[in-house]
Amino acid sequence: MSRPDAFSEPPLPIFDADTATPVLAPGARLPSYIKDHRKRLRDRFIDGGAAAMPDYELLELVLFRAIPRQDVKPLARALLDVFGDFNRVLSAPPARLRDVKGVGDAVVLELKIVEAAAHRLARARIMERPVIAGWDAVLDYCHTTMAHRETEQFRILFLDRKNVLIADEEQARGTVDHVPVYPREVVKRALELNASALILVHNHPSGDPTPSESDILMTNQINDAADALGLTLHDHLIIGKSRELSFRSSGYL
Repeated sequence: MSRPDAFSEPPLPIFDADTATPVLAPGARLPSYIKDHRKRLRDRFIDGGAAAMPDYELLELVLFRAIPRQDVKPLARALLDVFGDFNRVLSAPPARLRDVKGVGDAVVLELKIVEAAAHRLARARIMERPVIAGWDAVLDYCHTTMAHRETEQFRILFLDRKNVLIADEEQARGTVDHVPVYPREVVKRALELNASALILVHNHPSGDPTPSESDILMTNQINDAADALGLTLHDHLIIGKSRELSFRSSGYL
């Protein structure tokens, strides 16, 4: 904690409701060491982009907007200590974020805005475009939205006859190692959307994309149901933290 005399104004620190780190009263001058540090980080980002910055500094830039009147470096490091990396901080559930000392509603909101922007940018690269021709963009999107989740999520990419992506929907959420999937509901939704083909996607929070026996069984059941109705199951992707597994490429389909 900073000493009370670390600030020239006001004479005593005022404490934010969410943190024990001293913050300044409205209208008080920002200490030069904080002001200069923020300017240096912003200049480095403008000059070199995100690639020139480690995770904790990029996270500081995000936190500047949520906490404008205190040093956010300790909070950035605390968040990374808890969640591991920048992406996992952004994708962490709000309740878990609030468990970190110093995180309040403003911080959660700012992190979730950045996460939503990343998802929307990645999604825009694949929607209403031929999926097979833009396979790398599809993989990037799946990793952006799912690789850092703490629980399993099952998504379906619905394609038309030209393999253009017409819908991307979350079908189910589960626990850290299981997500319930019902083949009948999958093909029913495909028919409702007038889709001709499907790509199944789910994540493994453990980071290992190796399919389980239940993953293989569920995929075969959906494939059989789709085939019976004239639908094509192109692939089932399992997203790990740093790599993915394709059922088609791995010989499971």
